[in-house]
Amino acid sequence: MLYTLIVVVHVFICFLMIGAILLQSGKGAEIGAAFGGSSQTVFGSRGPANFLSKLTVFVAAIFMVTSLSLAILAKQRNVSSTVIDLDHKSEPTTAPAAPPAQPSGESHSSPTESSSTGH
Repeated sequence: MLYTLIVVVHVFICFLMIGAILLQSGKGAEIGAAFGGSSQTVFGSRGPANFLSKLTVFVAAIFMVTSLSLAILAKQRNVSSTVIDLDHKSEPTTAPAAPPAQPSGESHSSPTESSSTGH
């Protein structure tokens, strides 16, 4: 149950992170630079951290936490996921039965039995 919940949260975070990264503008690709306007040099070449960059950092941190927790939970699960694992479980684990013992009343054996067992 917990594993499924974390997988759902992880997939949602993946899509959220993809969207946040794709919505951000590249370096020097502001709308003002396209029309010859002045760039913002008060805060450096990139400017202050806006909402999308803060959201990207937050979502990336959650992505790393969910990835680590999924790896830990997957290591603890005992699920046969390959054909080889399933094949080993279907084999019987009992030892083969011993051949039946001969009755002690017969002390002699026929000539055909002695010749066939000697090989």
